[in-house]
Amino acid sequence: MASTLLSLSDDDRTTLTTWTRSSSVPAGRAERASIVLACADGVGTSEAARRLGLTRPTVIKWRDRFMAHGITGLDDESRSGRPKTIDDAAIIAATLDPPPDRLGVTHWSTRLLARQLGVGDATVARAWRRYHVQPWRRETFKFSTDPELEAKIRDVVGLYLDPPAKAIVLCVDEKSQVQALDRTAPILPLRPGLPERATHDYKRNGTTNLFAALEVATGRITDRCYDRHGKAEFVDFLKRVARAYPRRELHVVLDNYHTHKHPDVEAWLEKHPRVTLHFTPTSGSWLNLVEVFFGIITRQAIRRGSYASVPQLVAAIRTFIDGWNERCHPFAWSKTADEILPRATRQRSSDAGH
Repeated sequence: MASTLLSLSDDDRTTLTTWTRSSSVPAGRAERASIVLACADGVGTSEAARRLGLTRPTVIKWRDRFMAHGITGLDDESRSGRPKTIDDAAIIAATLDPPPDRLGVTHWSTRLLARQLGVGDATVARAWRRYHVQPWRRETFKFSTDPELEAKIRDVVGLYLDPPAKAIVLCVDEKSQVQALDRTAPILPLRPGLPERATHDYKRNGTTNLFAALEVATGRITDRCYDRHGKAEFVDFLKRVARAYPRRELHVVLDNYHTHKHPDVEAWLEKHPRVTLHFTPTSGSWLNLVEVFFGIITRQAIRRGSYASVPQLVAAIRTFIDGWNERCHPFAWSKTADEILPRATRQRSSDAGH
């Protein structure tokens, strides 16, 4: 059967031909353009369907749509279905309220909230992405209850930003119970397209305790590993640090671990007045810059290693610190005490926006 005759203007033919040849035009639109061009060239409905690999109803539908509405008739039709009955604001408001006790969960999931609101879980997920709401995440915070909080922050930060003339500022702490973990299978090395791979299983071969003193002005580390981390080891390490900086005034930043305030430590300090201890506030060890170094050595040396014994672990730590001291750099503190204090103290009311 011959097709209903179509007449195309030159502009319409040019546009439709461009659609059929363009790689950026959606496949459906290019297909509809091919249908119209075939019918305009006098190709019958059945023949057009055969050439294009389509059904006769499809050819008839888009031919008639073009005849009735022109090129705009080839656009996608609005889809049928139930219209949206809940907006994003209602989804976010429901998300911010805790789930009912009867559900026994601590936070919403997309499926659980969708069931509660009578919408699709994809609708909930889109709203969460749009407004950056992530109920599954939780961050922690802690406020110091130290009555001398402000004085200690100003003391430590003052050492970092304006150290005493001709004095050395050191940050000292212990990284306790560093485990010598030996993987139960050899580590597979890095390859193009493949990361280094290690078995999750491991064997525990003992622990060591890394004492470290970070010189803030240079980043240089004085270290020693001990089997224990009591007051005797701490005093011994202070002696080691003092020998590393002879005849220099030393200001040592420490946390409030009980061995740091032991009577034996105080007795040693009385005999060495050139060494002064400065304590961070309770729950404020983040002020101690040596913690930054502990994070570095953990990521770059300890965590991905495999150690058959504690001496092997200690040797690896020693090798890393030797290399670090060759390439070390100053640790620059940038925040003033006035900038820190408003965030370090508990606010009287919540600053939540809901």
